[in-house]
Amino acid sequence: MKTLATLARLYVDDMDRALPALRELTGEDTRMRFPYSGVEVAGIGGFLVVAGTDEALAPFRDVQSTVLVDNLDGLQELVDTHGGEILSGPNQVPTGRNAIVRHPGGVTFEYVEHAA
Repeated sequence: MKTLATLARLYVDDMDRALPALRELTGEDTRMRFPYSGVEVAGIGGFLVVAGTDEALAPFRDVQSTVLVDNLDGLQELVDTHGGEILSGPNQVPTGRNAIVRHPGGVTFEYVEHAA
């Protein structure tokens, strides 16, 4: 399993209000934007923006970062070697497959393998 990129997660209450400043900051346009499980998700620059009400965002807030990988198949080996726990997944998501892992020390990452 090879890491392709890491995305800082930003939790916002209004996607349309948050994106203009991020466009100016990154010099990029959104590369993806879609609804998912009661929230809206957008990727821009090195950020994954998750928008919704406090209630809708609550299940997502424990995830500190998204890690894009070439293949999720090595995730169990990583967890077995270093400890931690797979909290969810692998699951089918709009962009491919994901899994949520809590690592030793308490950091929680979403790992995503994009579909071809």
